[in-house]
Amino acid sequence: MTIELPPVDTLHPETRLVHAGQLRSQFGETSEALFLTQGHVYDSAAQCEGRFLNSEPGFQYGRLSNPTVTMLEERMAAFEGAEACRATATGMAAVTAAVIGPLKAGDHVVSARALFGSCRYIVEDHLPRYGVAATLVDGTDLATWRAAVRPETRLFFLESPANPTLEVLDIAAIAAIAHEAGALLVVDNVFATPLYQRPLALGADLVVYSATKHIDGQGRCLGGLVLGRKEVLEGDIQLFLRQTGPSLSPFNAWVMLKALETMPLRIARQAQSAVQIAQWLRGRQGVARVTFIGDADHPQAEIIARQMTGPSTMIAIELDGGRDEAFRVLDRLRLIRISNNLGDAKSLIVHPATTTHQRFTPQVRAEMGVGDGLVRLSVGLEHPDDLIADLAQALSVL
Repeated sequence: MTIELPPVDTLHPETRLVHAGQLRSQFGETSEALFLTQGHVYDSAAQCEGRFLNSEPGFQYGRLSNPTVTMLEERMAAFEGAEACRATATGMAAVTAAVIGPLKAGDHVVSARALFGSCRYIVEDHLPRYGVAATLVDGTDLATWRAAVRPETRLFFLESPANPTLEVLDIAAIAAIAHEAGALLVVDNVFATPLYQRPLALGADLVVYSATKHIDGQGRCLGGLVLGRKEVLEGDIQLFLRQTGPSLSPFNAWVMLKALETMPLRIARQAQSAVQIAQWLRGRQGVARVTFIGDADHPQAEIIARQMTGPSTMIAIELDGGRDEAFRVLDRLRLIRISNNLGDAKSLIVHPATTTHQRFTPQVRAEMGVGDGLVRLSVGLEHPDDLIADLAQALSVL
């Protein structure tokens, strides 16, 4: 006997992350099955033809779809409130597909200038090679978005909160400008996590994630996700993914399926600790500025109150003394380790000016808000008192 779940839209988000997208085999397994297969066989040539025409349901080839990957996609779509989801091998594969898929030579993109280094490379360096022009704007200034629109503008792109400055953009207002221009809005939602911000509900057409970060959350696997309306996702973007092949491995999809079950618990604990640590950091000797989503004095606090439902697990800390003093502090840390990853169960810290944003000139980094004294702290699952003690002994050198 097959027991059907209640309608997904009647379930709380935490329940969806445990039960949505379940695809049990004939063996009735409790945990999701891991289908390690490159291809599938067919009962007849006609059935094979139907699969390739998409007129008959089923699976064809691992580059196109896989049962375990499909479970991850359906579960994330149910959680995000999206009509469709496609998984990719990495977060940057998700960004690349979402940005490049809908475009052609002669099109124009408007993007916030405060971006992760690889994201800015796609917009600023890669797209122009193929005849797609790009304009970078101050994402917090709505007038600059409007002024940048051209007749050929087809896509807006932004991160909010931005990496690593935690700058927050008004997604609903920017979506309205994009749609008035006939353009799509793509939002990278990694820092907010799907728990604390819903870009699709705010008007975005596509939302992208590096599932490597909070979704896996334990430093194990690479992965990415693109979510949105079917008509947007299942056209050029799906074709781009299927033909170019940045496929998520079934094993990584299985790991992330299991990670989704605990994601609300993990992120809530990490965010709670981040609140305590951000409060402790304020006014410490050698700390010039602390930027944190949960603070009332955040430069975009009014926007945060409207579009986010919780704080981030990330803290941006500007240290006095620039690069040299930042290095001294990082080298003294014992629990908090130096790593360019984030969203991990382990607390991680990095100096963006010499890592994720090192390829930019000092002038460009300054425009993005990435100073030589800036460090980015990703708060993990350790006890906050232990993390504060580690920061205290490291900051004592300033």
